[in-house]
Amino acid sequence: MYVASMSAARHMLALLKSRVAGDDKQFFAVAMQLAAHEARLGHIKVAQQMRDLIDEAKKRASSVQNQVGLFVVPQARPDLAGLVSVSCPDVRLSSMVLPKALEGRLGRILTEMRQQERLRNHGLSARRKILLIGPPGSGKTLTAAALAGELHLPLFSILLEGVITKFMGETASKLRLIFEAMAQTPGVYLFDEFDAFGARRTEMNDVGEIRRVLNSFLQLLEQDASSGLIVAATNHPDLLDRALFRRFDDVVRYDLPDEQTVKLILACRLALFHTEGVEWDRVVHDAKGLSQAELARAADEAAKQAVLKESCEITTAGLASAVEERKLASR
Repeated sequence: MYVASMSAARHMLALLKSRVAGDDKQFFAVAMQLAAHEARLGHIKVAQQMRDLIDEAKKRASSVQNQVGLFVVPQARPDLAGLVSVSCPDVRLSSMVLPKALEGRLGRILTEMRQQERLRNHGLSARRKILLIGPPGSGKTLTAAALAGELHLPLFSILLEGVITKFMGETASKLRLIFEAMAQTPGVYLFDEFDAFGARRTEMNDVGEIRRVLNSFLQLLEQDASSGLIVAATNHPDLLDRALFRRFDDVVRYDLPDEQTVKLILACRLALFHTEGVEWDRVVHDAKGLSQAELARAADEAAKQAVLKESCEITTAGLASAVEERKLASR
């Protein structure tokens, strides 16, 4: 009885943490685990009621997302179909494990975005054109989603395959459509893999189109006076034209996590499991060099192994093995 009570308490704690963090995906996952726990105790009717409520909540969340996407793109701007994808992120910065300095810089961006009118009244502009640079898997794309969630704005992800074409002048025209949409529809506009737009104008294979696209982007970015947030992200800042850096209000650099952050990421990801016996010094040392995304995958792999063994305990060997597997995969 004590074990069952402790298990329910751990689930309830994880449920509250995910709700406070605004992480609906984690909230639903924990709720389903709690329903399964009730079923194992023989509370079949209660477990079924919980599953029905979770299914209904998921349907409503999906309906809201679909309504936003359908309204903004096909109805308001049919010419943007194929150029952007729209989502309503529920992730928050509090659900990300970030170094204090980085968390502070992102918090400052949010504060200025929320106080745009106040700043304008004093002849000042908010930081709303942001460049994120850093290695793959370091959290740049997730940051854009978290900023959108914090500001309660839709996230418009620019689709490279729809915008960049081989026809001369067409890419610049499509970029212009996107910037026109920014003025009409506030949101967080994410240009991922930004080096595709901002490659240096001195590239050897440049036949003129790279210069035209970059010049168009520079001009559009400088002229933009919308109220939304523009986020560009790249793994290759060395490929960007230097003129771009001056056009952004802030350049935020991401690094691979330090030892303290490594432990926090793994521990938070494994909050539903018993990790008291894990030799953290060994695991953290072995995980050096992995990105935030790879650490999350390693934690999930260790968790799956525990679940399949019908155990709630994470062992040092199991977690170290998952970490080593991710290191081999990332080479």
